[in-house]
Amino acid sequence: GTLGKDNFGRDHHGRCFSLWVAGGGAKGGTVVGRTDDYGYNVVKDGVHVHDFHATLLHLLGIDHERLTFKYQGRYFRLTDVHGHVVKGALA
Repeated sequence: GTLGKDNFGRDHHGRCFSLWVAGGGAKGGTVVGRTDDYGYNVVKDGVHVHDFHATLLHLLGIDHERLTFKYQGRYFRLTDVHGHVVKGALA
């Protein structure tokens, strides 16, 4: 099939996805967030990609609020202004 023309629930990029993080200060056996029975919608404690990036940078010892990159003459943060470290995922 073609991407974007499939039935409901079979989208290429849904609203949710799962990640595995191991070692390096991540808390083992931890589940953060919850989806509906189809894995399509966040129903509890969703983690935005900016929060995930902030958490990974924290584990690497990098201050996500100071890490910037220049694009088209303006400085941006990888975590935007909304990213926060997910403390519940840390050992």
